Amino acid sequence: MLAAAQRDFNDQDYGSANNRAYYCIFHAMRAVLALDGEDYKKHSAVIARFTLNYLKTDILPRDYGKLISNASLIRNRSDYEDFYICPVEDTRRLIEGASDFHSAVKAYLSIRYDEVSK
Repeated sequence: MLAAAQRDFNDQDYGSANNRAYYCIFHAMRAVLALDGEDYKKHSAVIARFTLNYLKTDILPRDYGKLISNASLIRNRSDYEDFYICPVEDTRRLIEGASDFHSAVKAYLSIRYDEVSK
């Protein structure tokens, strides 16, 4: 998803880049929750549980809460509002945030997977 977001951004397909950046974040959250044996069908439930279990407990930085919230809002507006135009700089920041979040989750999962597999 992250590579697709970056590719779409470079191709000036900003709406698609917003969507892919959001789904990078969303699937990363789901991967973390999966190690707890949790999965949810609704995006709002994934976000709420991830926030409760990982951000409010400072397992991952609380600052990601704003990124997740903004990503969800931008994705929804880009996908469903006919006349929404996201500023290019907002899309750039969203992709950068998704990249940072992806790296943090990947590092966390690497540590967590080692603990689970022992």
